[in-house]
Amino acid sequence: MTTIRKQALAAGLVLCAGAQVAQSHPHIFVDAQLEVLFDAEGAPQALRIFWTYDPFFSMLLVSDMGLDPDFSGTVTPDEQPLLDGFDMNWIPDYHGDTHVTQNGQSLPLSGPVEWTSDYVDGHLQSSHLREFQQLPDPAAEWTVSIHDPSYYTSYTITDMPQITGRDDCSARIFEPDWDAAGAQLDAALDEVLASGGDIEAEFPPVGALFSEEVRIICAQPS
Repeated sequence: MTTIRKQALAAGLVLCAGAQVAQSHPHIFVDAQLEVLFDAEGAPQALRIFWTYDPFFSMLLVSDMGLDPDFSGTVTPDEQPLLDGFDMNWIPDYHGDTHVTQNGQSLPLSGPVEWTSDYVDGHLQSSHLREFQQLPDPAAEWTVSIHDPSYYTSYTITDMPQITGRDDCSARIFEPDWDAAGAQLDAALDEVLASGGDIEAEFPPVGALFSEEVRIICAQPS
């Protein structure tokens, strides 16, 4: 979780004045989009990730930054630069919630570069680029998922991923098994309660169970 997210949640809990927000997951909801970029030789080069935050979280964070005091849902040109990189201040153990795997192996990505930030119609928006540090083999299917392992943040992929640099690759979105994910979460929470644990402090790492999966495959030379 980024530092800025923690600050916004704290503000939200004060505003809710005793509401049960902190006893449920997820806390933040993000619409995500994905662009897969290939280089001139047709090798996977990078991912561009787009995030659009839910209006409640956006309002808390914008207010925390002292912006949009009249709650217009936008910022002025003078305020716009203050948004730059608002969600790019990643703590050391935060890896951007974008996960790439192939044949069961995780493929590392660079930190975020070339980021953008905006506030439109009451929604904070951002994008960032992450380069492959270990290239997927384009001759075999590979997978991208955008999820927070702690399930503090819930991501929904809202559009088909865009592929740039090749016209012979396809990307398909697969939804999770919601019933199975819910059952596993219930079982994990029951285990925490049975041991006398605190559900919020010891919330199980189930984010991957609720994650959509993008599977990418490219045509092979005949």
